[in-house]
Amino acid sequence: MCGIVGYTGASAAEPILVEGLSRMEYRGYDSAGVAIQEGDAIQVVCRKGKVSELAHTLEHFDFAGTCGIGHTRWATHGKPSEANAHPHTSCAGDIAVVHNGIIENFAELREELTSRGHVFSSDTDTEVVAHLVEESYHRMRAAGEGDLRAAVAEATGRLVGAYGLAVMADAEPGTIVACRKDSPIVVGRGETGSYVASDIIAMIDATRDVVVLADNQMARLTADGIEYFDLEGNAIAPEVTHVDWDIDVAEKGGYPDFMLKEIHEQPRVIRDTLAGRLSGGALSIDELDMTAEELNLIDRVYVIACGTSYHAGLIAKNLIEAWARIPCEVEVASEFRYRNPIITPTTLVVAVSQSGETADTLAAIRDARVRGAKVFGITNVVGSPVARESDGVIYTKANKEIAVASTKSFLGQVASLTLLAMLLGQSAGKLTTAQIKLLFSELADTAEQVERILADCGPAVEEAARAMVDAQSALFIGRGMGAATSYEGALKLKEISYLHAEAYAAGEMKHGPIALIDENFPVIAIATNSPVYDKVVSNLQESRARGACIIAVATEGDEEILKHADHVIYIPKVRDAFSPITASVPLQLLAREVAVLRGCDVDQPRNLAKSVTVE
Repeated sequence: MCGIVGYTGASAAEPILVEGLSRMEYRGYDSAGVAIQEGDAIQVVCRKGKVSELAHTLEHFDFAGTCGIGHTRWATHGKPSEANAHPHTSCAGDIAVVHNGIIENFAELREELTSRGHVFSSDTDTEVVAHLVEESYHRMRAAGEGDLRAAVAEATGRLVGAYGLAVMADAEPGTIVACRKDSPIVVGRGETGSYVASDIIAMIDATRDVVVLADNQMARLTADGIEYFDLEGNAIAPEVTHVDWDIDVAEKGGYPDFMLKEIHEQPRVIRDTLAGRLSGGALSIDELDMTAEELNLIDRVYVIACGTSYHAGLIAKNLIEAWARIPCEVEVASEFRYRNPIITPTTLVVAVSQSGETADTLAAIRDARVRGAKVFGITNVVGSPVARESDGVIYTKANKEIAVASTKSFLGQVASLTLLAMLLGQSAGKLTTAQIKLLFSELADTAEQVERILADCGPAVEEAARAMVDAQSALFIGRGMGAATSYEGALKLKEISYLHAEAYAAGEMKHGPIALIDENFPVIAIATNSPVYDKVVSNLQESRARGACIIAVATEGDEEILKHADHVIYIPKVRDAFSPITASVPLQLLAREVAVLRGCDVDQPRNLAKSVTVE
């Protein structure tokens, strides 16, 4: 989603802003811009396209200002263009604003402001903020009272929706005011000045100690320091968070792209996620803040998520119902919030979000809590909104994920949800201590098995990719755990290669999808060792009889599959419950290889963003 960065201090602002924006390119965007205080005026430069385009344009300026704000925009209101790029300014250009989120009542505010003589130069919702701040600021200054902080506080009182804001005024040189509601803002102090951003990665070189603003908190940044306030102007002392990951997580480390690097980091993610979770033969997830007795009262589970996280939830459903014998439903978060789900005090809602910012998931959390449910969050981002608004949280330990298409965060989610399913089974008395120990040991072994896949399956993946690179569409199939894995495989392929892909439970073939099959049509099957293996083979025979090109992910030692598939990618034998972890890895590699062969940008696929903070 959009990215914010700001700096005020003793150094030139321009290179700091450009570097910060570059660090946030992984989030997805369509335009970029900066506003820098030069003398007694604010200079704004925006460009459609990459940050590199903006940086090239800035080479023709000679900005020496030491205070500025910058932004990468992903279009919501108004098409991608320089006019719609942030920062946005007031009528006189004396106020500059960057904004993440969405202002739901912008249309009525724009009409009201226009009736009072304000002139708008963009189609965005953000521009109303600049004009609201302008009105408040000028009125306060004319009365000899108030300042930029007070004006921003008053303006945000008119806003309905989500916002992370950074604001400057030419009459207060060297000052940036930041605030937030439902959209992340972090603030930190470095050796040469003060920093604000929507993502810690933008300021990691300057400081490891940051403040993550809570909703309705504000910060005033100057070259000398940072002050924090509530909306009424009362000084507050927010909690400081120390960041313990290094910038090398945002570097490719010798890999050709971030996606491949992050695929290879997955064994470490599994190990880190499981570390310290088994104690004396019992699972321990203290962050959930529920006793065994409280867990035992749970009689219904909802997993709410979007995209890749939703597919992790489908895997969890199988495990929760198998091990805990508790009914589990998996809901797309955007649908959950607009219907009337059956929720009681003994309902557990598990909210899964890689970024912890997903707007629909956050709204679903709030709705569930109002209805009396206990809410657990599973996220990759410490201090994120999902983490803060849940009763308990499991962090996936994936560290920063740069590529837009999620890989290591997905496996971290699957491992975390698997732990949760085991915990519920343990609390319900459905899994014995011996069973927990065995399952945990086998789950831990998947880290080494993923390493083997990464070391061995490259040639088979490349061969399969070449066989399907020119296709117009592809079909992924599987049964049981393989069906849930297929959905994620199809999503990865379409996300980064732009090759249309569908996923179906293999038993549904004759109910429609088989009509697509003709000569050389790629069918990718999860045909691992499982109770439904023979059924999957039968579906492959149906596809092959119609000329399909069959690509199978199969268990090592399975020679029979060679009779039914044109290309086979072998993976180690694992318990069926853990097959999504191992089977997903070759599908990630396959999607990436097809994308590379098709000349696609695997790290920043078109039209997609890393986190979706609006509906």
